[in-house]
Amino acid sequence: MKFIVLSGSPKGVKSVTLQYIRYIENAFPQHELKVIHVTQRIRRLETDRSAFDAVMHEIGQADGIFWATPVYYLLVPAGYKRFIELIAENGAQAVFVGKPAAILTTSVHFYDHTAHNYLHAICDDLEMRCLGHFSADMYDLLKAAERKRLEAFATLFFSEATGDVPLPKRFVLLNRPEFRYRPGRRVKSVDSGRHKVLMVTDAINPDSNLDRMYQHLRRCFNGCLGVIDLGALDIKGGCLGCLQCAYDNTCIYAGKDAFNAAYRDRIMRADILIWAGEMTDRYLSSRWKQFFDRSFFMGHTPSLSGKQVGMIISGPLGQNANLRQIIEAYMEMQRASLVGIVTDETGDSAVIDAQLIALARRLIRHADQQFVAPATFLGRAGTILFRDEIWGRLRFPFRADYGHYRRLGLFDFPQHHWPSRLRNALLLFLFRFPGLRRKINQRMKDEMIKPLQKYLRTH
Repeated sequence: MKFIVLSGSPKGVKSVTLQYIRYIENAFPQHELKVIHVTQRIRRLETDRSAFDAVMHEIGQADGIFWATPVYYLLVPAGYKRFIELIAENGAQAVFVGKPAAILTTSVHFYDHTAHNYLHAICDDLEMRCLGHFSADMYDLLKAAERKRLEAFATLFFSEATGDVPLPKRFVLLNRPEFRYRPGRRVKSVDSGRHKVLMVTDAINPDSNLDRMYQHLRRCFNGCLGVIDLGALDIKGGCLGCLQCAYDNTCIYAGKDAFNAAYRDRIMRADILIWAGEMTDRYLSSRWKQFFDRSFFMGHTPSLSGKQVGMIISGPLGQNANLRQIIEAYMEMQRASLVGIVTDETGDSAVIDAQLIALARRLIRHADQQFVAPATFLGRAGTILFRDEIWGRLRFPFRADYGHYRRLGLFDFPQHHWPSRLRNALLLFLFRFPGLRRKINQRMKDEMIKPLQKYLRTH
């Protein structure tokens, strides 16, 4: 059987993900695996329709597809996202219908599940048969047990790819009702005061709901308001995965385009950020994905800490729980405050107007209070994962991250908290005696709240 591997890494043959594909290829010589480096070739595929059609022809002749990619910023690389967009833009969806598909990613398991959800949803939208996922750590191939697991995954995929039993969809098609947002003419503006407000948008269509929402929200502020148009910003390309930035946060593109300066000098210096984007397939646009990927020159360190963020999204976000989780996780990892998201999915212009002005007011109030909500599991678990990786195997090459983590006190390992360790040792010893255990259990509820009560006001 012949399978096409759609490679998502911008590093081509030097991709870590590709080594897993090569292992499968060596373990199953009876099958042909042809690799197409779609992310590395994305410029050509965008501009040369014959090159794109040649890829579609290869897919059409194949018995199945491997979506093989590293995880970049909670999703896939921007170039891979752009390739997926091209499928719809060029009307090539029929090539994928009924094709068996497998998803293989490599990462440190930081939000690999949201990348898998995205690719599985794309498979469902393309009417493919998604037969399985494999999320590998970057160096799992060094472990015999993980090599055995990978072989089992490939065995199952190859055997099930020959069948035609329909599989239930995990993700239903998004319902995008036709609606034209018409903003009201009267706007009661909000004084931004001393706060620096910056809007970042990719509203390239001046006659879109997104552009009208963005323009209306601009009128809601009567102070100085900066704007970055991602479509007009000079960005030479996406993240190359080269890790040149790991030493001192200096990107390989530094001095070659405008992104790094815009991010450092404008985005990182703003107090309030408003991001405007349109849902394209199951995410925002590939231009927005390029924005997030390129911001990785700041490494794994929060670079938007303390900022108030509002979002305008054109599209059915309420039907896209995966995208909402990506947004919320990103904000928590950045230690920023996601004040609110306004979409056009209500289908009511007056309601959208009210939500936009309310968002503007809330952004100012939250900025006045400098409020950032405590992280939930999304932010806390991600921070712990990065903490362990930066302390351990990723300390090299991520020298800059290691320094930032030390300064920010992020190496908060529980074994360093000696009062807890000593208290636990004593109480666990006492807990062994039935009489003492009964007394401790009787006082458990009182002792749980005792250290908190000294901070309560008494009247």
